[in-house]
Amino acid sequence: MVCAMPHHTRWYNEAMTFEEYQKRALMTVISSSDAFKDSLHWVLGINGEAGEVAEKVKKIIRDKNGVMSKQDKLELGKELGDVLWYLAVFADDLGLPLDRIARENLDKLQSRKARGVLGGTGDNR
Repeated sequence: MVCAMPHHTRWYNEAMTFEEYQKRALMTVISSSDAFKDSLHWVLGINGEAGEVAEKVKKIIRDKNGVMSKQDKLELGKELGDVLWYLAVFADDLGLPLDRIARENLDKLQSRKARGVLGGTGDNR
């Protein structure tokens, strides 16, 4: 995959696991001395960045009749990267490896698909 951002000296491998991403993301965290405030910061960050994704898509629908340009997709990718960073940091805050979360989520969805309950409501269906 070609990186859309300006090339800098990379401190990661081009192919990356969730485990490696999470470790690298944690190298850029600025924490306070208040664990509760930090946790709240990560949760609000997830929500805020996801909101920025939604806001960009809303404007594409409103201003461009829903037609996404290559640049729109690149900008959305940047926002999704911010969501991923906050997810990785909050998962670590909870003591959860991001790769485990990803595996368990796919297992859950596969189980729902096999049982014919992908649609519907409720977390434990």
